[in-house]
Amino acid sequence: MENIGGYLVSGLIGISLGLIGGGGSIITIPMLVYLFHIAPAAATTYSLFIVGTTSLVGGVRSAMNRMVDLKGAVLFSIPSTAAVFFTRHNLLPLIPDTIITSDYFSLTKNIAIMVFFSLVMLIASIRMIRDKSREGDENRLVRHNFFMIVLQGLVVGIITGLVGAGGGFLIIPALVLFTGLPMKKAIGTSLVVIAVNSLIGFIGDLDLVREVNFRLMILLSGIAIAGVFMGAYMSKFMKGKALRAGFGWFTLTMAVYIMIKEVVI
Repeated sequence: MENIGGYLVSGLIGISLGLIGGGGSIITIPMLVYLFHIAPAAATTYSLFIVGTTSLVGGVRSAMNRMVDLKGAVLFSIPSTAAVFFTRHNLLPLIPDTIITSDYFSLTKNIAIMVFFSLVMLIASIRMIRDKSREGDENRLVRHNFFMIVLQGLVVGIITGLVGAGGGFLIIPALVLFTGLPMKKAIGTSLVVIAVNSLIGFIGDLDLVREVNFRLMILLSGIAIAGVFMGAYMSKFMKGKALRAGFGWFTLTMAVYIMIKEVVI
């Protein structure tokens, strides 16, 4: 029954990407940990592949519709990809299996990853719920703030490297603010950045192949990709802004649940 729920959530990840251009990747880790019982550290590797392949499909669709700013994608991808690789190979291995232990509480690496991830989910949910972005003028002048794009790219790369999340909730606002991109083009560009970050991060994890069930990972990715096309079709009949807010409340609920489960229970 849990596996059936996991497959349904995989579809939801893709549908979210197809409908609102993001959000779905934030529930990949909880799905893998709680429904497929994969250890959090290993789940980040699965997540990088699932998020990467699904975002790649969405990014290609956006590029075909001329909704990708190539210069912005390159400027963002270079520092964020470097940060992902550095984090996976240098920061993550430094975290000990048991960080703090006492007679009353033990903070393990797995718990720390899930608590940090719940905080990322909390921030993402608030951004989605309070989203006041407007489509803007599709033809307005695009200017790239090089320093701020690089800085934000580094932050996104570290988060992606630590918890396997795409980071679209940070990438999209950064592209709008620091390049002047209209929302639709920022969403398409962010999918390309997420795909590059996630897939390169996964390739860097190939030395962990013995811990990865490739059959399950490819199956979940296939379901999520099918969801992308379903979401893209549904987007013709539904309002993305209301869906983003609704998904934000769902993500907020999940963040609170994870925090309680990992820290209190």
